[in-house]
Amino acid sequence: MDQENCFVTCSVVIEWTNSQGSMLKKVNHRTATLRLIRNNFREMFIEVRAEKANATTKLPLKSISVFNKFMTEGKASIKFKADNCTLFLSNAPTSQLITFLKKIYVKITNQDETVKNPLKERLLSNKSFGGVQDVSPATTAEVNRAKEQAISVSRGTITTPSPSIVRKRKRMDENGSKLVTGKKLYENPTAGLITEEQSRVLDAVLAGKNIFFTGSAGTGKSFLLKKIIAALPPDVTVATASTGVAACHIGGITLHQFAGIGLGTGTLERCLQMASKNCIGTWRRTKHLIIDEISMIDADYFDKIEAVAKHIRRNERPFGGIQLILCGDFFQLPPVSKKDQKAKFCFQSSAWERCVHFNFELRTVHRQKDPEFVNILNNIRIGRVTDDIAEILKATAKQKIENNGILATRLCSHVNEAEEINEFQLNELKGESKTYTAQDSDPSMTQTLNQQLTAPGKLVLKVGAQVMLLKNINVSDGLVNGARGVITKFQNSTPVVQFKSGTQYSAKLETWSLKTAAGSIIHRKQIPLKLAWAFSIHKSQGLTLDCVEMCLGRVFNAGQSYVALSRAQSLQSLRVLDFNSQQVWAHSDVLVFYKKFRRNVQDMELIPLGKKQKV
Repeated sequence: MDQENCFVTCSVVIEWTNSQGSMLKKVNHRTATLRLIRNNFREMFIEVRAEKANATTKLPLKSISVFNKFMTEGKASIKFKADNCTLFLSNAPTSQLITFLKKIYVKITNQDETVKNPLKERLLSNKSFGGVQDVSPATTAEVNRAKEQAISVSRGTITTPSPSIVRKRKRMDENGSKLVTGKKLYENPTAGLITEEQSRVLDAVLAGKNIFFTGSAGTGKSFLLKKIIAALPPDVTVATASTGVAACHIGGITLHQFAGIGLGTGTLERCLQMASKNCIGTWRRTKHLIIDEISMIDADYFDKIEAVAKHIRRNERPFGGIQLILCGDFFQLPPVSKKDQKAKFCFQSSAWERCVHFNFELRTVHRQKDPEFVNILNNIRIGRVTDDIAEILKATAKQKIENNGILATRLCSHVNEAEEINEFQLNELKGESKTYTAQDSDPSMTQTLNQQLTAPGKLVLKVGAQVMLLKNINVSDGLVNGARGVITKFQNSTPVVQFKSGTQYSAKLETWSLKTAAGSIIHRKQIPLKLAWAFSIHKSQGLTLDCVEMCLGRVFNAGQSYVALSRAQSLQSLRVLDFNSQQVWAHSDVLVFYKKFRRNVQDMELIPLGKKQKV
């Protein structure tokens, strides 16, 4: 838990009611900062300090109920029963909000027994009533006790609680604090420490800079993007990506959905008309725009959406004054070429240098742990294949990488090829098939969900089917996104999967959420599996595969071989058939860009980031 940054800045509504629930007073602060404080009598309060009104409200931290169901959307409420007052929080950076609520939970869970006669204690004490200070950081022991209580309370709803749990619950009830939501705090999707190099990127974002950060496959770009998204106010932040799959990974939407100009094939005047008609409110509300997989965005499209931003926002600053956070690796998949002309990379747009002010490169690889394999991938990334590298990759063709009945996933250069292999292999299996149809919250959005989610709308399985897990279920047991398994049986219509790690898993319905361009959330419930005899290279981006083979003879784009090879967890889990060094190349324009880019990174390291710019 971050102890140095335990406050939350957000929109706050404070409502006071009478005993019958009728409103007596309501205060609305567009921006306020909440922090935990303690007075000289060690009584804890939540202090609400408004940014513009120069007003401060202090509420005692006792007899409270915390409602955190929507905290991952930047919303929560805290009800102070003794004061008949409720705080409604919104537009809070997710990471700040979760840390703040977690500290409240930890401190209340560990608070001392209430003084039996507080008035007498005050009168006998020499301490003054004033002198507030921030609540001290939680100790490791306090954090561990709170976490155990959160887990114990959730377990107690299923099994008979132990006497110690009963005592804890009784004490909680006596104090009047509703803390059974503690378990949700410890299921924080933004959890995990960032590295020093990732921290520099996050600091630049929080300083308000327009940035581009890159890095080879497996350096944690998507992980860092999720951290950045969690650190920004959600109501004015839009997370996008060039593809639906990439957008789903970061909980966002496609850039094309956000921009409102379709594929951008019309004239600039036509694009301005379309955006003004479809997305004027979204463009004007946005202060922070995140674009992932920027390598697949064409230069002309980037120029057009910058012109749209300036036009709709009536602001001639770069990108209409919106803060840009761009992420991607130009050595990976390039933009799709148009019929009548060759696609240009985003960095070749006229807007790029005008809009991107700071550059960063993540260099620590987390996906692969073997230094030899990391070195091979770094060379493949820039199109360099030495004789030694070629021999090592050719030697993998003889490796037996299957075990526990798991066959290697074949990575294909074309989507149709992968689908044909999966359909053929499924039909070859004997036995009864089971069909699982996704449960979509909005049936009219099924096509959109099919395009942007990895979870299929219709899943057909048989015993013996090779499958891939599509969600992190239990990281410690190896049940992670991309893990390979085989269907061993059906138990009460539930598929049971044997994974390469040896773990067995009864697949239950999981939920995927997708944000629409209008800001609403749609959901899909489905078994978290996908047929995995074959997968397309394009749809494998972001995955780590523990049993994969490939034949690269049909690659047609620079970087495609690198993307395929970098999906493998290790050399020992990889089989390359008929490797030829001619199948590996990097685009010459990208090589030139990165040469200049690295000079800019070195120069930038000498320049302080400065104060946050106004956006």
